Amino acid sequence: MEEGLSCLAAACDPAALAAFCTDDSISAASTSDVQDRLSALELRVQQQEDEITVLKAALADVLRRLAISEDHVASVRKSAPSKGQPSLREAISMSCITNGSTGSRKTSHGSSVSVARKETLSSAAKSGTEKKKEKPPGQKEKKEDTHSNDQSAQNQASPSPQPSSQTLQTHRQTPESKSSTPAKSIKKSLTVEKAHGAWESSDDSRNKLMRVASTSKLISKVAKNADKHKDVIVSQAKMSTREKNSQEGEYIKMFMRGRPITMFIPSDVENYDDIRTELPPEKLKLEWVYGYRGRDCRANVYLLPTGEIVYFIASVVVLFNYEERTQRHYLGHTDCVKCLAVHPDKIRIATGQLAGVDKDGRPLQPHVRVWDSVSLATLQVIGLGTFERGVGCLDFSKADSGTHLCVIDDSNEHMLTVWDWQRKSKIAEIKTTNEVVLAVEFHPTDANTIITCGKSHIFFWTWSGNSLSRKQGIFGKYEKPKFVQCLAFLGNGDVLTGDSGGIILIWSKTTVEATPGKGAKGVYQISRQIKAHDGSVFTLCQMRNGMLLTGGGKDRKIILWDHDLNPEREIEVPDQYGTIRAVAEGKADQFLVGTSRNFVLRGTFNDGFVVEVQGHTDELWGLASHPFKDLFLTCAQDRQVCMWNSVDHTLEWTRLLDEPGHCADFHPSGAVVAIGTHSGRWFVLDAETRDLVSIHTDGNEQLSVMRYSVDGTLLAVGSHDNFIYLYVVTENGRKYSRYGKCTGHSSYITHLDWSPDNKYIMSNSGDYEILYWDIPSGCKLIRNRSDCKDIDWTTYTCVLGFQVFGVWPEGSDGTDINALVRSHNRKVIAVADDFCKVHLFQYPCSKPKAPSHKYSAHSSHVTNVSFTHSDGHLISTGGKDTSIIQWKLVEKVTLPPNDIVLDIGATKVPVPASENAVQSPAHLPQPFNEMNQNESVTGSSPASLESNLEQSAEHSEEQSEEQSEGSSLDPAEPSYEEPSNELSEEHSESTVTEEQQDNSPVS
Repeated sequence: MEEGLSCLAAACDPAALAAFCTDDSISAASTSDVQDRLSALELRVQQQEDEITVLKAALADVLRRLAISEDHVASVRKSAPSKGQPSLREAISMSCITNGSTGSRKTSHGSSVSVARKETLSSAAKSGTEKKKEKPPGQKEKKEDTHSNDQSAQNQASPSPQPSSQTLQTHRQTPESKSSTPAKSIKKSLTVEKAHGAWESSDDSRNKLMRVASTSKLISKVAKNADKHKDVIVSQAKMSTREKNSQEGEYIKMFMRGRPITMFIPSDVENYDDIRTELPPEKLKLEWVYGYRGRDCRANVYLLPTGEIVYFIASVVVLFNYEERTQRHYLGHTDCVKCLAVHPDKIRIATGQLAGVDKDGRPLQPHVRVWDSVSLATLQVIGLGTFERGVGCLDFSKADSGTHLCVIDDSNEHMLTVWDWQRKSKIAEIKTTNEVVLAVEFHPTDANTIITCGKSHIFFWTWSGNSLSRKQGIFGKYEKPKFVQCLAFLGNGDVLTGDSGGIILIWSKTTVEATPGKGAKGVYQISRQIKAHDGSVFTLCQMRNGMLLTGGGKDRKIILWDHDLNPEREIEVPDQYGTIRAVAEGKADQFLVGTSRNFVLRGTFNDGFVVEVQGHTDELWGLASHPFKDLFLTCAQDRQVCMWNSVDHTLEWTRLLDEPGHCADFHPSGAVVAIGTHSGRWFVLDAETRDLVSIHTDGNEQLSVMRYSVDGTLLAVGSHDNFIYLYVVTENGRKYSRYGKCTGHSSYITHLDWSPDNKYIMSNSGDYEILYWDIPSGCKLIRNRSDCKDIDWTTYTCVLGFQVFGVWPEGSDGTDINALVRSHNRKVIAVADDFCKVHLFQYPCSKPKAPSHKYSAHSSHVTNVSFTHSDGHLISTGGKDTSIIQWKLVEKVTLPPNDIVLDIGATKVPVPASENAVQSPAHLPQPFNEMNQNESVTGSSPASLESNLEQSAEHSEEQSEEQSEGSSLDPAEPSYEEPSNELSEEHSESTVTEEQQDNSPVS
């Protein structure tokens, strides 16, 4: 290259050109020829200068990436270079990840082969002449190593990819590139390139740049325009000579946090550019939610006149009819629901949520939603921009028929606000206290009195116009409790409080003499004290007949008190259910109980308790579907292992392990299930009897994946110690013997899959590696990864691979996707992400930024997803929200516009009074979208009605496809009456929301 540049410099020397032009021996006739030659030389020089500039940028980028990669290798691996062929994996993966080849790059430093080439030349390119010509760049690289870090900082502002951005490169290996003469000098290649003309556009520049890089043996990412991360780069490259027969192939490069990830394109893909990724025709319907949030909430279980129990978990408010075993769901919230209040009419409900953050880091503001429990339509959204952190507690007014709503937020000052919720106007606001506030309630007969209580206080607030004045409750001779936990009211207007000392206090209003110029004032004072429970009084429930129910914390007792507050009946909640968090009146003599271990119980004093709702109590990760039954298993950090029935929506059995479970898989026979824990131990349980079959230990770190081979003869155990342990399985999953260990990952194992013939394993790790293992050959790492490009994997749960890389969002940091699963029919992929979303992609998904259906119901990172054996349902698990959500997989039905209008009109027709009030109350015209919300209820309806509902729901879902993340709560919108039944796909069309409000019975 230097020789070529010196020739150019000599040809372009100004002095020589001037002497040539002023030479008297040149005839005038040749002057025009001289001018033409000068113009041609100037054009040629300009073109070559452009090419040299781009080539320098390419070299600088290569050196920068090489230095970064070497620094990372040095920090991760300080051991001696491995023997054998240390650079083979790099030759194929092009520094895909830090994968243990410590000495490979350092070896190339000392060689005479170009560092940017990374041993990807064909055998014809390894002549001595070529090596001599490539030695100067190799020497230059040594000199510039110390300077490469500065280049790195500079290049981050250049068109090269940002560390967190995601870019792709498609590398083709074609016969044309093989037949080219690799030993041509750069000077000749530049001369050839000149014939193609000047670079007139950025696309032409990119194409020419890649040709130059190919000629000079550069296979690297090259500086481009600023929107480079949005483009797919196509370049010609040669495969390593160490690859068998130098076969042809293509590969994709995806960059994750600046690291290239190489994925080979299968042979059956003739033209990668022809691949089209579209939305899948299948969609998801929320069918069932398992679990209840009782561990850190209170007063959040109520029975509605429809016979449904209302409670919440994650961002879903559930309406559960325990007699018909049906659920409906309000899905308007965007983050954790924390509190709930029922309007005096028992139809409208207010729920408050915490603050959240969307996937782009934008805050989701805490707010209160008032909605209709029959139509599930949102009536009002209150407090956007007013509340801080979250909504702690709230209550409707009673004396004025629920016109007002009072709210306590979770800010340091615990602001009390009073709202005219129908007008969405804030009437009064005041700071309460810096201490914890546990409850707020309107007085049932005195419309101007609001009471709050919490840590070491009870406040009586007088509300007048837009002002609130406070009077603190004086305990006087009575011991001041540490916490005043709950409130209730007697028929005569007296206030009852339950506190942490197990005491019930009766506060009566007394009249104080009038002061000059002012009227008489009412003051609440303690008139009576009752010792009710051992430990705290956690909840008070005033019954319709005037009697009182109290729930104790430590003693777990529920006590019935008569009208004179004398104890009449009591019953103790069994210890396995936890302490009492909520008590509500049920049908007849029944009552409902919510507990700290996330149970909802229905009981009577005579017959005891029946479990209606239950779930996990700690972070949930493990999930496995039965191979041929409608069962699935979950395990969590609460050490519980639960087997669920996806048809009956019931718990088959549960077992408590010695350690928290993290992953699970069923043996193909369905007889046993293997469960991995956080300590390296794993258990095998009988799937029928839950008996312990076997215990084993691999390492002392968390096990992240258990995976049986397709015939059940082998088990692979992926661990956080970077190893995959292999076991031979016999006796139908009841006997295990160690077979080997896969060693080679540089980070913890995240996912793995088997090939159909049990010979190969594909695995992912925490630093974005995709490695392949030859099991019969002793669990050896397959160096030539292109050999595995055509394997049709039995399952597909690896989050990195050619068939699935399109699921990754742009700018991902590599941890945004927690789990992925391909359906058994190989049509769709379900993805669990860190932004509370479940996605449904088309399979295969081999183009970047592929479209997907997005669904919201979780309020924490979604940890796992799994299809049931028939692909009829998808199960998703939440992390911190501890929820298990069952989605129904449905085909999209396309109806003619006239039919759609007809369906909409049909759903609006009032149902006769003889119809079931739960499914379609007679006095309420149902909005179109209500039919979607009632999809779970239709399980007991005729098949024709169910089919009609599904078709209507599908049309509704098309309208409610998400247009932009986090936009459903835009404060600029004047109203928020979007349907909560949008199958959790955010952003419904305004026509639907208007229709809902127009048909709302309470608007």
